[in-house]
Amino acid sequence: MLAELSLKTFIDKIISNDPVPGGGSVSALNGAMAASLAAMVANLTAGRKKYAEVDELMRTLATQLENTAGKLLADVDRDSDAYNRVFAAFKMPKETDEEKAARSEAIQRETKYAAQVPMEVARAVHGILPQIATVAQKGNSNAVTDACVAMMCARTAVLGALLNVKINLSSIKDGDFVKAMAEEAARLEIDTIEQEKNLLLYAKENHGL
Repeated sequence: MLAELSLKTFIDKIISNDPVPGGGSVSALNGAMAASLAAMVANLTAGRKKYAEVDELMRTLATQLENTAGKLLADVDRDSDAYNRVFAAFKMPKETDEEKAARSEAIQRETKYAAQVPMEVARAVHGILPQIATVAQKGNSNAVTDACVAMMCARTAVLGALLNVKINLSSIKDGDFVKAMAEEAARLEIDTIEQEKNLLLYAKENHGL
């Protein structure tokens, strides 16, 4: 399990010539770090008299973000598994017409899965962008930079995951599937960039960052 490795061992595996973990797993990890950092800001806010008005909100957000971080950490392995499934499909026998047909079907099926996994990562991370903005704007002002880093990690996670979606879509023959996924990817990319831009502008205008 990649998610259970030490940080050093995980980095060493990325450096190696093994194609996994790759950009998809790293994107999921970026998402997990984004959620974790935002949860930290919420936890640094909860229980402080100065922020009593948002105490319940911050406790709720901390729990939600922690849960999302756990799911995204699991996606680090899911993305690598998806790659391995595609690779296994390509290694299927192709001597007879029946084998060729089965192999082609398996490749298409597993490539769809390999597009769906990073799309789920992109959706999950995109879903926490408003939560990150909330902890940045209403949370402990001493940790606003941490919230901004969380947003930047989230942006990288979404855009990185979407790159993995797009590269897989290029090999999929199901036109309706490709069209729907490409359109969603475009929407998520545009909105993610906009939300990051808005938060960094807020930090600049209100905290001089």
